[in-house]
Amino acid sequence: MPKPIAAGANIYSDIALRRLDSPGMKIFRGFPRRLRHRVPHWVELSALFHIRIALDREKEQKALIDPPLAQGILDSAKFYEARLRWHITLFLLMPDHLHALLSFARDESMSELIRGWKRFHTRMNRVVWQEGYFDHRLRDDERGEQLSAKMNYIQQNPVAAGLCAKAEDWPWVIDPFGPER
Repeated sequence: MPKPIAAGANIYSDIALRRLDSPGMKIFRGFPRRLRHRVPHWVELSALFHIRIALDREKEQKALIDPPLAQGILDSAKFYEARLRWHITLFLLMPDHLHALLSFARDESMSELIRGWKRFHTRMNRVVWQEGYFDHRLRDDERGEQLSAKMNYIQQNPVAAGLCAKAEDWPWVIDPFGPER
């Protein structure tokens, strides 16, 4: 339970130059239990998101790179793309998590799409995911060198983890701009 603010204390917001205890000012008391991952209406149609989804590490289960499971996950990602649920710029599996650079249709809820996709793999493949996921929207000004750096970071993940010698050798990836695998 947060401590109450002492009467007359001089506490100021970083955003507004008003006293936080002034009338009508609400004080933030904690983060919500669940983040809502909705694409705001003002986000451009071609918005690109870096998504990271992890396994629940407290549960013993197959690695995402177990060949039959990995192929099923990649196939379902391609199926979602074929059904215009998302567009894949990059999709890479690691043993305990995945990285994806995805764009979503404006009329689709990113949160609902990812939840449904995870639920499918929970039912069909007994994958136990960590609750939620990480997402970061790449702004237009991040599309040049920043996008290239983000893609390189994702592609080099298996190399950095010692799973392969070169990124091009990693089989568990969908990379429409990379070499044929």
